[in-house]
Amino acid sequence: MFISGGVESFLQGATNAKVDLTTTNATTIYTAPSAATFNFSLINSILVSEDSGNADTITVTITDTSDAVFSLFNVKAVGASGTVELLTRDLVLKSGEVLKATAATANRLHVVASILEFTNYR
Repeated sequence: MFISGGVESFLQGATNAKVDLTTTNATTIYTAPSAATFNFSLINSILVSEDSGNADTITVTITDTSDAVFSLFNVKAVGASGTVELLTRDLVLKSGEVLKATAATANRLHVVASILEFTNYR
């Protein structure tokens, strides 16, 4: 896949980043690559599944390369034994940015993010 406009980019790969939120600490879901040829990542989907039969909440943030934290979803509800799609549009992560999630309660939530990684055209 080729994307043009400003900086030409090519699809480098596709991946799923998966995490079981076993603590109530901020947990890294995905870190955008920071190689010299890397351009950006597109997060196409962030699914959150509750697997204990108890409703819970999740907070999702992006940490940029200066360690500033930006909230995407703050205390977002996830129903008991339910699954929630957090994104309605693609989310762009620039080189080195980190997508993190924090569960209100440990051992209840699983997160799966579907990601496309793009490199600079050379």
